[in-house]
Amino acid sequence: MNYRTTREDLFNTLSAWDKVMTGREKIHLIACGGTALTLLGYKESTKDVDLMVPNLSEYKRLITFLRRTGYRNCTTYGWRRPEETMIYDLYAGNRVYETELLDSPLKRGGHRKIREWGKIYLGALNPIDLIITKMFRGTQVDLEDCLMLLHQEKVSLKALKQRYQETASYDVSETKALRNLELLLKRSREGK
Repeated sequence: MNYRTTREDLFNTLSAWDKVMTGREKIHLIACGGTALTLLGYKESTKDVDLMVPNLSEYKRLITFLRRTGYRNCTTYGWRRPEETMIYDLYAGNRVYETELLDSPLKRGGHRKIREWGKIYLGALNPIDLIITKMFRGTQVDLEDCLMLLHQEKVSLKALKQRYQETASYDVSETKALRNLELLLKRSREGK
């Protein structure tokens, strides 16, 4: 049994959703975490699907659609059909897990377009906010992913540090988040 999702697996699921969705308004999904890295071609697959739904009315419509098509809420953010293994973690607004971003990823520069169907728009979170959301959690895998992103996306360390510190100033775990930033910057310098 496969417990991981590839880029094509996600495209197939979203295409299937798109075919049975009602209404005319698009739902904007912004991939974050390992899902964004998979869609950007940096990882082969992801163990769960992490999607932001920045527009709250679109989030409500998506949840209504999922319930209608047999998905059930199985974790704080996760949705899954009982007969399936894949969990879709859906984050409403500007949040990823417990991290609140400074701006909506729908703002200019907030994401990179991946693909669009009739009723679903799929993007990937911009590299700086992607690093912020991963490093606020700060696991070893997150650190390695962020080091790779710094290199592959040629992220400005000055811009990252400024935005990261501002985001951390609003977080209840500011001290931990800032320690994670220092670790990332140190490891980045060691890698040069």
